[in-house]
Formats: sequence, C-alpha cells, structure tokens
Amino acid sequence: MRGALLVAGTASDAGKSVLTAGICRWLARQGVRVAPFKAQNMSLNSWVTADGAEIGRAQVMQAAAAGVEPEAAMNPVLLKPGAGHRSQVVLRGRPVAEAGALDYRELKGRLFAEVLASLADLRSRFDVVVCEGAGSPAEINLRATDIANLGLARAAGLPTIVVGDIDRGGVFAAMYGTLALLEPADQALVAGFVVNKFRGERALLEPGLEMLRALTGRPTLGVLPWRDGLGLDVEDSLGLPAPGETRGDPDGALRVAAVRLPFLSNFTDLDALAAEPGVAVRYADRPEDLDTADLVVLPGTRSTVADLGWLRRRGLDGALARRAAAGRPVLGVCGGYQMLAATIVDEVESGAGRVDGLSLLPVTVRFAATKTLGRPSGAAYGQPVLGYEIHHGVATAHGGEPFLDGCRNGAVWGTTWHGALENDGFRRAFLADVAARAGSPWRPRGEVSFAAVRQRRLDVLGDLVAEHLDTGALLALLAGGPPAGLPFVPPGAPPNAAATFVTPDRRPALAGPASGAAPTPEADHSGGSLPDQGSRP
Repeated sequence: MRGALLVAGTASDAGKSVLTAGICRWLARQGVRVAPFKAQNMSLNSWVTADGAEIGRAQVMQAAAAGVEPEAAMNPVLLKPGAGHRSQVVLRGRPVAEAGALDYRELKGRLFAEVLASLADLRSRFDVVVCEGAGSPAEINLRATDIANLGLARAAGLPTIVVGDIDRGGVFAAMYGTLALLEPADQALVAGFVVNKFRGERALLEPGLEMLRALTGRPTLGVLPWRDGLGLDVEDSLGLPAPGETRGDPDGALRVAAVRLPFLSNFTDLDALAAEPGVAVRYADRPEDLDTADLVVLPGTRSTVADLGWLRRRGLDGALARRAAAGRPVLGVCGGYQMLAATIVDEVESGAGRVDGLSLLPVTVRFAATKTLGRPSGAAYGQPVLGYEIHHGVATAHGGEPFLDGCRNGAVWGTTWHGALENDGFRRAFLADVAARAGSPWRPRGEVSFAAVRQRRLDVLGDLVAEHLDTGALLALLAGGPPAGLPFVPPGAPPNAAATFVTPDRRPALAGPASGAAPTPEADHSGGSLPDQGSRP
C-alpha cells in the first residue's frame, strides 16, 4: 500500500493529533510502515530528535504510535511563541528566524517549498504518511498563504477527513460550516467527517449523521467515544489543565504543585509524575497553592524573564522563598531553573539585559544566541538518567551540590534537562527524597514503567480507530485518493481566497535568524495561539 491523507479539524484541539496517532497505530498493527507529518505546528511543547533537531512533541507521540523514530521531516516548520508577540521559527529542527504576523506571511511562501520537500521525502520512504492539519482549514482570512491544511492537500493531492469535537457542542454546524467555507477545488478533497469525544447513545446521533450526509454528500467515517485519562502529549494550551485542576491520583499522599506559567513549555515533564501511584499533580497560579504542596515544580518556559515578572506580580516569588527557607522541596526545569538563579543576563530572548533571579540557587544564567539542542545522559540518586535539552540560557553554578547538569542547594533542585522524570528509577528515588523532606507518608508503590504507560495509551487510540472508524473507507482513501464527483456545498470561499503560491521547485535559503514581531493569533492558528503577557496561554 502507498498513500497519504490529511486529518483536518473544525478547530484547534478538535482531536486531530490523537486521531492521527490512532490511525498511525492501527496501520502499524497491520504491518504498514507509516509516518506522521505536520507541516506547521505552533507549540511550546517540543522534543529533540536523535540527530539534534527540534520538533513538536505531538509528532513524537505520533511517531511512537507508528513505531518509528521521530525526525525533523515529520514537522518541518515549528513556531514557538514568546513574549512581545514574537515567535521563533524552527525549520527542519533548527531556528532560522524571529517573525511577526506580516513577516511570517511573507516567509510562508519560502517555507512551503521545504514543507513539500519534507512530505515528498517521507512518502518516498514510508508506505503511508498521515498528515495532521493545523487549526481549521476554514480560516478564510489565511487561506491564501495556507501551508498546513488545504493548501498542503491541494499541492500534494491529499484526500482529507475533517474531525469535529462533539463535546464542545455544535459539531454539525462546525463540520458543515467548515466544508461550506471552502472553495470548490478544496471541497473536492474533503471525503468525510469524524465525530470525536462522543458520550451518549449512538442511536440518538444517527439522524444528524444522515442529515449531514444528505446536506454535504459526504459520510461520517466514524464516531469516536469519549475516553478520559489518556494523558497524551498535547501540543497547545487548549489541552493543558486549568489552574486548580488535578492530574494523577486526586487523593494522592504526595502533592505536587506545577506553576502554571503564561508561556509554559514542555509541560509533558509533569506527565510522568501524574502517572506515579499516589501522586497528585495540580497546576497552580496562587501563593497558597504552593504553600500546601509537598513539591513545587517550576517548569520550562519560552519567555524566562517575562514569566519571572509574572511570577513576582502574583506573589509566587515570596511563596517560593518561604519554601526554600523552610527546607521544603522546589524543582526548577530549564526556564524554571533559570528563574531560580541569582542573576540572569538576557540580551537574546527578551533583550532585558541583567535581571535579578529568585536567588534560590547559586547560579548565573547568560543567554546565548545559539540554541542548545541535545540528548544528554547522566546519573543521579544512583540511577541512570536520559533527557533532552532545548534552551538559549546557559547556567553556571557557583556552589551547591551537582544535580544532573545543574545544581542543588538544600531542598531546591535545578536542571535544564527535560524528560528526566520519565526515567523510572530516578523518578522514584527523587520523589522518595522529596517525600522524606516534606514529611509526606508517600512511598513508591510497584515498578511503574512510564514508557509502558505511554504505549498502553497509544494502544487505546489504535483500538478506538479499529472499533469505531470505517477502516475500509480509510484504506480506500489511502489507495485511491479523493473520491470523484463529490458535490459542492455553497456558498464556498470568497473569491481569491485560495493559495497564491505553490513553489515545490524553489528551495529557500534560510540560514540564520531575522528579527521582528511574531505571528499573532489572527495571523496563524496552527494548533495554538500566542498569549499576551500575563494571560493563560
């Protein structure tokens, strides 16, 4: 079998990422060599491949579902939003520009050649490529420069399915409206719909599905039921827990408070903690939430200085200082580690120059123009640790005890390594130390393998596809492409909304960063949006 298709959605967080992963898992079980692909991903949740390329974490999860090694071609364009309406543009795993709303629109024409080349490369090496769209294909103000939805599908001849989230309400209007706002050539690629997160009687839904088919000439290829607790790697803030929401064991003896930073990045670091029996992970944005926790985690951030200012405005700095003085555990990861330093010198990310840190660790941080990307290894608590690092800030310790690549001072730990808590032996040993210092009765229960937990969750997605998707229709789309004769649904897109560039033969020379303001939510909805400083991302 050879083929490819696009999984589009009625909106961000409609279920594109999980459906793409589920299809990859199901195909891999059939012996198909399959790869995921997302042309353009706006996300602060990223990962480092074996050859040192930075890509979106959702594509890493999808590659795991497919049973293949993640690579830069699976996510050729990654946008990392930051403070001041600026985003870093990462091309094939390396940062190449800082682009603003208008700047990025100009840049897209050159990026599209790289997108198409990456997709063609994957299609030459894999039997099937399952492409994930970005945001919604019906963003008619952006269609002229779209490189991730129907712009991609038109250029590559991809059959397209549209997934809608029924849990939000209005799913029929969303699916019909998405189709009806596409121009005829785009509509001709949309072969059907998928309903996601259904929790009700299927018989009550059937009349609506039949009416949708009559109105659009397209079938609903599946109704995926609600499944809680999957805990899969999300790529944008819509999938994050709200402040006060608890993950893991709500009655757990060990209480972890993760500071809900406005530009929170790589929040999957907390997933392994939530998977450990007896551990409750709560996202927090108030000082009192930190006071009652056994462990406070300052996670990563794309905007260290901006988030440090937010933390101080909310009085969280005082809560952290009280904890450190009382010998109560605090862990800083990457940007969170940088905040714990005595001094931060940043002429790169924020341009703020010298900034006082929280002074809870004897560390100085200086931001470098070159981003550090790597897959380091080491040991702590007598346990091997593998991690990954993504940062401009270079931390230098001037005291304390060594801890991975960072340091420890009393009950305050800091490291730039993401993913360290996914190492089972280290995680349990670290939490046992935390519990002892916090006076918690928590003790490790059993030998939980976080890697196995993730695989079981991916198996659930494969099961959902096998049991609730019309897999025969799916295989037909992969083998034969978009069905012929699909009817046009008026009114269609406004005139001249279609893409104005298709440049598969023009390869851009993007070798170094350029400066400017970053894409705004109006400029790009690709799985996330740019938060304003101090707002929830």
